Amino acid sequence: MRRYDPDAFQPDLHAVLPAPSARVIKVLGAVVTEARLARIRGVIAQRTRRVVPVLEGLSDPHNGSAILRSADAFGISDVHIVPGEHGFFAARTVSKGAHRWLDLHGHASSEACADALEALGYPIYVASMEGALRPADLASLDRCAIVFGNERHGPSETLRRRATGTYAVPMRGFVESLNVSVAAAITLHGVVADRPGDLDEADQEALLARMLFRSIPRAAEILAEAE
Repeated sequence: MRRYDPDAFQPDLHAVLPAPSARVIKVLGAVVTEARLARIRGVIAQRTRRVVPVLEGLSDPHNGSAILRSADAFGISDVHIVPGEHGFFAARTVSKGAHRWLDLHGHASSEACADALEALGYPIYVASMEGALRPADLASLDRCAIVFGNERHGPSETLRRRATGTYAVPMRGFVESLNVSVAAAITLHGVVADRPGDLDEADQEALLARMLFRSIPRAAEILAEAE
């Protein structure tokens, strides 16, 4: 799929709320049903920030979307993105709106991304056929950032150099590699495993506000009209 396909779009990597979280929840929480609000809170309670996928230089919107969808499915809260030469694109029919439920953090370069991750205390791991670890090994770490690189070239030399270690997805067949979105799904499932939700109350409320704002049509207008 090409970036100029009608189904492709660019998710906002630097979105901010137009009002404090408490106000967003008060106004927009009244728009949804109690059952819907409870469902969102239940999902947030299971979210983790201990595992962070890093999407670096992906070129196919299908792959980016599939990884975002897997991240949401496995309870991941944050995804860090280093856009490729032409930006970061997703595909609507593949993502199924998954980008609305995730906090996407864009970085101007791989170096800036590594700096940010290390400042937050995340050791970085990249895939390699000779990887010393397996996804199950990463599951035992307190936290980690896992790089999923460009479909053709893989992770950049910058992130390979900044990485704490390497890992490999075990395979028993003749093929030596997997599509990046498939590898990401297998890896994230293995690493998240049985991790419980770990967002504190303040972070859960802030995430609730962001999810409500992103998922309710005309949310900005509703907030403005409520003033």
